[in-house]
Amino acid sequence: MKILVVGAGATGGYFGALLARAGRDVTFLVRPRRAAALRERGLRLTGSGEDEVLTPRLVTADELAEPYDLVLLSVKSTALEQAVEDLAPAVGPDTAIVPLLNGIRHLDVLNARFGKERVLGGVAKVITTLNEEGDIVRLAPLAVLALGEQDGGASPRTEEIRAVLAGAGIDASVSPDILASMWHKWVFITTLSTVTCLMRGEVGDVNAVPGGSGIGPAVLAEGAAVSAAAGFPVPESEQALTTSLVTQAGSTFASSMYRDVVSGFPTEVEHVFGDLTARARALSVPTPLLDLATLHLRVHQHRVGAKR
Repeated sequence: MKILVVGAGATGGYFGALLARAGRDVTFLVRPRRAAALRERGLRLTGSGEDEVLTPRLVTADELAEPYDLVLLSVKSTALEQAVEDLAPAVGPDTAIVPLLNGIRHLDVLNARFGKERVLGGVAKVITTLNEEGDIVRLAPLAVLALGEQDGGASPRTEEIRAVLAGAGIDASVSPDILASMWHKWVFITTLSTVTCLMRGEVGDVNAVPGGSGIGPAVLAEGAAVSAAAGFPVPESEQALTTSLVTQAGSTFASSMYRDVVSGFPTEVEHVFGDLTARARALSVPTPLLDLATLHLRVHQHRVGAKR
């Protein structure tokens, strides 16, 4: 299977590195600046016992000229439109695209550009980040990838892709309802990001002060209500796990969006928060805390844009 990984950041770079390590036919589509850095330093993995330097096969948009069997799309939502244009030459009649972005809106973009029949749903759960040198740092052992047909259920191609990923050591599965899985992760991401970004602290910091332990469950209730109204109720077991994570005393857990905020970087506020709160309004679901977090992140985005 010929695989193109679009982006070599914390998520796509990590899963792509595992595929390359296993000898799969994998190429990374990256911007010229990232390509230069990877050619100079290699694709470096560190953290959680993984210290390795790989020499990845790279291609830039102007060099892409043939279709691939599988495209793993892992870019920030702010780069989605450009990435869609860049990867277009890689999409042939039998190409399967698995996007690993948070939220839902990117499916509409990809379906419109390439046709729904070529686009699968995808959910990645991995706790990684890029350090100042552009190396991929694994912060915790969690690293799983789920995929599935948008209409639900498994298919020969989803099973083939799962087998290729699993053969490279990736904890991969085919979800019977990938849209529900995407919604449920969306609720988790917005809950964790609201707690850490709005309060400007790690989970343990928030829960160490009077009243701090109440915000996580309150935000989760809002997000879960939106998901349920959209037709994807979050199972009680998942809600219990999220509640446990966002109320844990002394936890250093924080969202990647929080790390972007404290570093003064742009965030995916519109794709992750703006879209969710817009859907909440359309479904007549009140979300005061999520609305406040959205406003807070939009102000941050405005300030970052002004500086740039």
